[in-house]
Amino acid sequence: MPEGGASIYKSDDNGTPVAGVEAVAPPGAAAPPGERTVGGVRRAGLLVTFILGGLTAVTPLAMDMYLPALPEVTRSLNAPAATVQLTLTACLAGMALGQLVVGPMSDRWGRRRPLLVGLAIYVVATALCAFAPTVELLVACRLAQGLAGAAGIVIARAVARDLYDGVALARFFSTLMLISGMAPILAPLIGGQVLRFTDWRGVFVVLTVLGVLLTALVWTKLPETLAPADRHGGNFGDALAPMRRLLADRVFTGYMLAGGFAFAALFSYVAASPFVMQEIYGASPQTFSLLFGLNSIGLMIMGQVNGKILVGRVRLDKALGAGLAVVVAAATALLLMSLGVFGETGLVPVAAALFVLMSSMGVVMPNTQTLPLMRARHAAGSASALLGTTGFLIAAVVSPLVGIAGEDTAVPMAVVQLASALVATACFLGMCRPWKSGTNTKGGGV
Repeated sequence: MPEGGASIYKSDDNGTPVAGVEAVAPPGAAAPPGERTVGGVRRAGLLVTFILGGLTAVTPLAMDMYLPALPEVTRSLNAPAATVQLTLTACLAGMALGQLVVGPMSDRWGRRRPLLVGLAIYVVATALCAFAPTVELLVACRLAQGLAGAAGIVIARAVARDLYDGVALARFFSTLMLISGMAPILAPLIGGQVLRFTDWRGVFVVLTVLGVLLTALVWTKLPETLAPADRHGGNFGDALAPMRRLLADRVFTGYMLAGGFAFAALFSYVAASPFVMQEIYGASPQTFSLLFGLNSIGLMIMGQVNGKILVGRVRLDKALGAGLAVVVAAATALLLMSLGVFGETGLVPVAAALFVLMSSMGVVMPNTQTLPLMRARHAAGSASALLGTTGFLIAAVVSPLVGIAGEDTAVPMAVVQLASALVATACFLGMCRPWKSGTNTKGGGV
């Protein structure tokens, strides 16, 4: 039960309260289907949404705010650039592996305790980064930071699955993308401004303060969303059993792989676009920053189109299939331009194709999270862990391939994006078989 004796309104796909869960709504107002009220106050739902958005954004902030400081870290710690780059790799690896641990823990002990422990460790690890005397200790602290920060990512999705289902779940993920999608836009700007007044250690001080504030919000405002009756007992090995069952589910695994390879296409853009846009197509750093921001805004806008317009009117499978088709088309166009099929291509058509590709991810990514989580009613933490870890691991393996042919061509980026999009589409069609599914019509849960 949340603080203050508050209860959580819970309903099924049609808005009918679920037996055994008390419905609390404000006087004179009924909670809409799939939506909950916390403590009897409808506005609390907005606060919880922002908290969950902050949880999904805190670790990307830790990655991106730090990027402008990398050259300074190299000089300050007298370390080779390659070693300093390990601080990024360690954080990314921690985010991937930490989700596998925290997800099952949250299914066993509830959402709040693992989340609060993870946030506390994240704050301590981030503070230690600010005072690390050597690059080796900084790498170790960044690993701990990623492991602990993974709690926010995986539990935010699990809480969303506890609170929402069907159409409401898909809409919520689109809203969450709007909030968390601001992180990659604002983080480098914030990091750059911080570096105007302090050194790289100050970036970690700011991140520590943000972590403390988020921990306080979770402690005071985020209620427990997983009822004791829905938790898994037994030892940690028993807690991993839901993961084995989920992986044995062909449709769940299909959605998981489709989402993972779609994320790889997105991450290859993040890894390669600074070089491709500036070194090959001549964009200035300011122009690149503008284009990067526009692509992120396009992704968020299409996320809202998915949540506000498509969901509830179009089957989630159809929306996902259409999104993947557009990604494949955009990646194909990029590859053809990179190969010179259309002659010498300038910055504008390449930027336009990347904008279409990135914007389409606003439809693909929410639905590749919603559809598999709808198949995991009683193991949302484990399902969320598998989804997050798969995406990070596939992206970590695939993204280095974008530079395999050197610095004079954009072909590797386009090949990686197209191959990832085609594999994602093949997993979706071959394993999920959406034409045979009658369970996801207009977002209905399974």
